[in-house]
Amino acid sequence: MIPLTEFKQFTAQQPALRVLKPWWDVFMEYICAAMLMIGVFGCTLQVTQDKIICLPQPLSVSINCSMLLLRSEALRTSPHQVNGLRTNLDLQQYSFINQMCYEKALHWYAKYFPYLLLIHTLVFMICGSFWFKFPGTSSKIEHFVSILSKCFDSPWTTRALSEVSSENQGKEQQSQLPNPLSSSSSKPEAQLPGEESSLAESVCAQPSADKVVADKGSLRALDKKEGEQAKALFEKVKKFRLHVEEGDILYVMYVRQTIVRVLKFVVIILYNASLVPNIRVVVPCKVDIEDVTGYNNFCCSHTKAQLFFKLAVCYICFVSVYGCICLYTLYWLFYRPLKEYSFECVRQESGMGDIPDVKNDFAFVLHLVDQYDSLYSKRFAVFLSEVSESRLVQMNLDLEWTVDKLRQRLQRNRQNRLELHLFMVPGLPTPTFQVTEVESLKLELITDLQLPAKIAQLVNLEELVLLNCPLKLQVAALGFLREHLKVLQIRFSNIHEIPVWTHNMRNVEELHLAGSLTRDGSKCISLDSLCELRRLKVLSLNSNLSKIPANLVDVCAHLHKLTIHNNGCKLLALSILKKLHQLQELELINCELERIPHAVFSLVNLEQLNLKENRLRSIEEVLSLQHCRKLTCLKLWYNCIVYIPEHIKKLSSLQCLYLSNNQIELIPPQLFLCHKLRHLDLSHNRIASIPPEIGVLQSLQYLSISNNAAESLPNELFFCKKLRTLKVGHNGLTALSPRIGSLPLLARLELTGNHLETLPPELGECTSLTHTGLAVEETLFQTLPLDVRERMRDD
Repeated sequence: MIPLTEFKQFTAQQPALRVLKPWWDVFMEYICAAMLMIGVFGCTLQVTQDKIICLPQPLSVSINCSMLLLRSEALRTSPHQVNGLRTNLDLQQYSFINQMCYEKALHWYAKYFPYLLLIHTLVFMICGSFWFKFPGTSSKIEHFVSILSKCFDSPWTTRALSEVSSENQGKEQQSQLPNPLSSSSSKPEAQLPGEESSLAESVCAQPSADKVVADKGSLRALDKKEGEQAKALFEKVKKFRLHVEEGDILYVMYVRQTIVRVLKFVVIILYNASLVPNIRVVVPCKVDIEDVTGYNNFCCSHTKAQLFFKLAVCYICFVSVYGCICLYTLYWLFYRPLKEYSFECVRQESGMGDIPDVKNDFAFVLHLVDQYDSLYSKRFAVFLSEVSESRLVQMNLDLEWTVDKLRQRLQRNRQNRLELHLFMVPGLPTPTFQVTEVESLKLELITDLQLPAKIAQLVNLEELVLLNCPLKLQVAALGFLREHLKVLQIRFSNIHEIPVWTHNMRNVEELHLAGSLTRDGSKCISLDSLCELRRLKVLSLNSNLSKIPANLVDVCAHLHKLTIHNNGCKLLALSILKKLHQLQELELINCELERIPHAVFSLVNLEQLNLKENRLRSIEEVLSLQHCRKLTCLKLWYNCIVYIPEHIKKLSSLQCLYLSNNQIELIPPQLFLCHKLRHLDLSHNRIASIPPEIGVLQSLQYLSISNNAAESLPNELFFCKKLRTLKVGHNGLTALSPRIGSLPLLARLELTGNHLETLPPELGECTSLTHTGLAVEETLFQTLPLDVRERMRDD
């Protein structure tokens, strides 16, 4: 038996060799798979189905074989109308006749056709991978693929074995870059290839004299093991290049393999095309077995001949396509300069002029790799060059993230800005600065990132989002962002990760900070001064504060919106809110508040108040909100509110009220004295009835009482002619009033989860309501008249 490890070795080797399989080899493998399926299908039919059926033909009857078969068929279908020939043969004699005629009369091609297809296909498959297993080529191919994969995956693919040329030394003196491991080797020739990788964190693709606005930190140095591994890999590449460039055995073997494929194709096409006509349905048979059966002449029917004929034609078509691809391969082999591989295009793209050209087998395998993915050969080429690690990392990044690819990632964010999101990339691609239409740049999980002066090319940039992404700025980049940046979002895990230049963005209008602002779980860390943010209008803090930062006073004169999402930590000392006289929107989310803060009542310009996910039980203080005469939106959802106080009627300017996900059982009629209400959300409560006074709300456009205990809707509700959205799902409704037809603007109606038996036909009078806007069980929808259903579906 073959050991299991042999199969495991074979399956592990195949994915590695795919880099040397151009598109035509892969396509031919698919063709071989299709031909193999044809052969297996034919063999299955040959084994499992009846092969041939014969009928005796007496000498005294002057009738040809086809006529006899037609009569036999007519006798089978109409036995009382057509008289056939009686043979007086039993089943064993017919089986004997069928077997003898199958061996004597049926053409050998018709008998062994499926097996021939199977053998030919296996030969094709063996020819396709022969050069991978040939003793003279297999070791070189495996060695090349192994080195190629290591160079492709190695972090040091751009590092040279040594930098001893005078040109490189001049560049080093000009850039004056420090070497963190200079003490480990006294001679430049003895430096390890990995010793300069520490510069990748601080050096840009091109040396620049611009200063970096960041704290100076120690550069990460390489350990000795990593340096030795990199040096050993460079030695392997050098030896392999010298060894492979000596001959062209790989090229010759691939040419021979292709020629064998072509010859095989010619032979198969010629003899198959000449023998396919021998697959016939009707086969005459003459066998000397009269002493056994009483007949010598028989007329036979090959039951699978027609199907085999079609399979043969299909197989010939596949072989023809296979042969055309083989001819193209020969053309590619003989009419392309495959004995030399030039990296001229790579030198032009990367600016590295020291990449040497390769010849013979090395050039040939690189040409094959290009057919799979040109990026492989480009990375290997850079590995042959004497350049620094940071240079190659940047080049590979630019090759991967082209301008077109970056433009494909552009999308509109919530603020309708054209956003480019880069997630966990090794650095910032240089083509990013060519996508000048970018309005929002979002960088996530990119370590040791530095923005060069080229950021000034993004003339439309207004928003910068840094998600766990420390960023350093050059002086020119700092000046550009200070003038153009309007929105800045930063997510951090430590307050020290907030860039020091954040508070110098004098034109920033929105600042969003997300991260821990406490030490040891209790002590609050104060933010730096915000006095430079002279145009700041929106400030969002997603943290775990114990009190509001005192430096909010610096922006109290122009701050319009303040959002504090406290993640379940209790927020105290809210008195500083009184100083934010210009505040228009205030959001205190998940701050463990038990009462509406009294400091809010002093905000005379407040328009929106959001106290979501707190611990409010009583909102008696809502009476004091009448001093906020501009308040139009009040969000008290996701709390523990038990009842609504009657003096809520004092909020005469209120237009939107969110009270969902509370414990409210009763709606006071005084609520509807807020006659300007346009949006009312009372879902996910315990409300059993709706007061008829709701009809006073002539401006109401949105009403949600879903997931409550309401058993009926008051008729006065349908006096709200401007109602566009009505959500009453998951209640106890047993009937829907026909007056619902008096809501011509109704476009969204949710009725699921009730006890309705029928829907009123008057729903058809809601001209704005469509089938997609009606959320109801399908059985209830079918209770509507046919014309109403068709109208809703058509709309």
